[in-house]
Amino acid sequence: MTAFSVRPMHIEDLPQAVEIEREAFPTQWPPTPFKRELDNKMAHYLVAWQEGHRWEAPPRRGVPLLLSRIGHMLGWGRLRARHDHNDQPFIVGVVGFWLLYDEVHITTIAVRVNHRRLGLGEMLLHASIEMAVALRARVVTLEVRATNSGAQALYQKYGLHQAGVRRGYYTDNNEDALIMTTDSLESASFREGFQRLKQNLIKRMHAAPSSENWPLS
Repeated sequence: MTAFSVRPMHIEDLPQAVEIEREAFPTQWPPTPFKRELDNKMAHYLVAWQEGHRWEAPPRRGVPLLLSRIGHMLGWGRLRARHDHNDQPFIVGVVGFWLLYDEVHITTIAVRVNHRRLGLGEMLLHASIEMAVALRARVVTLEVRATNSGAQALYQKYGLHQAGVRRGYYTDNNEDALIMTTDSLESASFREGFQRLKQNLIKRMHAAPSSENWPLS
């Protein structure tokens, strides 16, 4: 059984984070400035990684000029030497959020296409909510495409419900975004439900605790 873990994003993960986001959201522009976000005290990023697998850096030849410039801005050059030695864990998913006073706002959840339907999106969502609790946030919010019923079902499973609509929010096709939010993270009903979901997720993912696991340690 393949084992996956969640931990905070490291600077060495940035090229893979860019890969994952480009694969998951090919029409998104501009891309998430991950390097700058790691220096942002309000921003928090976590990654899911596959234990026992290492990342193979893509060849540098044939990289379009625009992507080459983006890579330079993200600090790929400084990371290339380590990546060429193939010693980086294989990152399969990313979640990011901002802590805005007492609200955690999830800005992105992305999983590699060939690693979907394995529970990784749920694992990342769970991790972000558990971290929100640890940071003493009151609620978790996010936006989701109005047509993305699969993601909406997952969010509803974790207690998020529709609170509004942002018209024409997505610039690639002018699609509306549903605003979703949890009830208070401090409520007994939320905490009891969240603990049940956590135990079910641990069983599903067969996660083994480690010093860097989040939230399953």
